[in-house]
Amino acid sequence: MTKAVYAIATMDTKGEELAFVASELRRAGAVVKTVDVGTLAEPSLKPDISREQVASVANASLASDSATDRGTAILNMANSLKAFLLAELAEGRVGGVIGLGGSGGTSLITSAMRAMPIGLPKLMVSTVASGNVAPYVDCSDITMVYSVVDIAGLNAVSELILRNAAHAMAGMVAHPKPLRQSRRSVGMTMFGVTTTCVTRVREQMEADGYDCYVFHATGTGGRSMEQLVESGLIGGVFDITTTEVADEVVGGVFPCGSQRFDRLLRSHVPLVMSVGALDMVNFGAIETVPERFRNRRLHVHNAQVTLMRTSVEENIKIGEWIARKLNQATSGFAFLIPEGGVSALDRPGQPFYDPDANAALFSTLAKAIEWTSDRRLVQLPYHVNAPEFADALVAQYRLQLQPA
Repeated sequence: MTKAVYAIATMDTKGEELAFVASELRRAGAVVKTVDVGTLAEPSLKPDISREQVASVANASLASDSATDRGTAILNMANSLKAFLLAELAEGRVGGVIGLGGSGGTSLITSAMRAMPIGLPKLMVSTVASGNVAPYVDCSDITMVYSVVDIAGLNAVSELILRNAAHAMAGMVAHPKPLRQSRRSVGMTMFGVTTTCVTRVREQMEADGYDCYVFHATGTGGRSMEQLVESGLIGGVFDITTTEVADEVVGGVFPCGSQRFDRLLRSHVPLVMSVGALDMVNFGAIETVPERFRNRRLHVHNAQVTLMRTSVEENIKIGEWIARKLNQATSGFAFLIPEGGVSALDRPGQPFYDPDANAALFSTLAKAIEWTSDRRLVQLPYHVNAPEFADALVAQYRLQLQPA
């Protein structure tokens, strides 16, 4: 079966533009199906797949949506599009997805794109692609292309942008290669201040024949790792750098989100965890630090990143947050605590050295987590970046691989 590029837009307002993209895709040799996801007027051109066909997959009612509220209509159409594309994907029909939209269309189409597998070509031409695209991309591999001019008619500029986008998509689908899956694969969370530890763990696991995927713990990093675990592409985890929890609890710019650990703990993969970089909360440039934190212990990491040392009280809350999650685990894990410090900035002579704050975190975790025979707490006198600590992490992982 020849797979198609699904070209999607609200064709009541962007039919002409989508038809142009479809023609460029076909000129490049791609098979194309145009998809209408409009919720207002009738489409200006006839699509290959109508909005009614999209909605029918999810048993949605278009009339009641459009008659009530545009936000509701967009949300319902987004859910319908997601169900439709997943059904088409299951039938082996989808080679790639390209969308056109303003703010509403971008929200609608990327919501469905995010449900598509990692590696499947996904490209969104959007009027909002020059701003904060995190809500649209999240943990997916969506390519965002700024439209420069509004997607409202064809002109010299819009034709150039749309043509480039179409040929970029055609190039992505011309020579598809499935994501190489490896049963011997592990995910690892890392920050600059835990690099030494994670590098040593990675090198040992690679020597054992594992594919190692390292995730930068910047809010989306942990969630991206968990998404790949849930998809079966990662078979084990070293969640060494759980710093995103500090931002979630205290209010930094790299929060992990309320769902962090949930998918991981349901996955039943070998899991080793630690407290890497929980001594810090992340903010932007120094002038962006909220007023309530201006008198705290701050460290300018670079011109764009300012770090704040977590306090005793905050570390208690962080420990309790983690414990609430881990107490819901349905499979075992090992949790290792480096009593000598949790980051490169947390050691004698460094700006975040604070044994009292660490002690509050460590004791909270030890008391609040419900430890069992397959939930192991390992407290070690080493710094997180000490080679002995990295070796202990690997030893605990290997221990979980042994038959019960």
